[in-house]
Amino acid sequence: MIRVLLAEDQGMMRGALALLLGLEADIEVVAQVGRGDEVVDTALRARPDVALLDIEMPGRSGLETAADLRARLPGCAVLILTTFGRPGYLRRAMEAGARGFLVKDGPVEELADAVRRVLRGDLVIDPALAAAALSTGPSPLTDRERDVLAAAADGSTIADIAARLHLSESTVRNYLSSSIGKTGTRNRIEAARLARHNGWL
Repeated sequence: MIRVLLAEDQGMMRGALALLLGLEADIEVVAQVGRGDEVVDTALRARPDVALLDIEMPGRSGLETAADLRARLPGCAVLILTTFGRPGYLRRAMEAGARGFLVKDGPVEELADAVRRVLRGDLVIDPALAAAALSTGPSPLTDRERDVLAAAADGSTIADIAARLHLSESTVRNYLSSSIGKTGTRNRIEAARLARHNGWL
C-alpha cells in the first residue's frame, strides 16, 4: 500500500483528491494538511511514501517544503501538484528535490500513476511545462534580487522594502535596478509581473 500525505490549502480540493486517490486499490491517504508549515511535522508522524504538495499555501510554500522534506525525510518522494504551471516553479521544484510536477487540470488516473512512478524513482513532469521550462531558461535573478523584487510587487516604497528586508535604501535601489535590467522590463512593477509569470518569484 502506498502511503500518501496531501498538502493543499483549499479544503474542497483536498477532500476531492483524498477521495479520488482513496479509490485506488494500492493507495492510502494517511494525512492531510492545509498549511505548508504543517507538512514536515505531519510527515514525520505519518511516515508517507509520497507527499503531494501544492505550491501556494499559507505558512510555507510547497517549494520550500519540498526541500525540508528531502532533508528531514529522504525516503518520502515529493510530487508537486499545482494550478500554476509556471516554468520557473518547475525548475525550482526540481532543485528542491521534487520527483514530479503536474498541473491540477489533468485526469485523476494520471495523478495516481504519477504517485506510483515517483515512488519507483521515476521523474514525472507535465510535458508541456517541461518544454516551456526549457525555452524560458533559468531565472536570471539572484536570491537577493528575487527577495527585493517580491517585496516590491505590492507597490511598497523603497523605504518600506529596506526596513522589511533590513537593507539600506541604496542597496534596495541597486537590486531593483539590476532586476529590471535582467528582465528587460521598464520598471519594477513590470519586472515583478514578468518574474511572477515565469515562476521566478
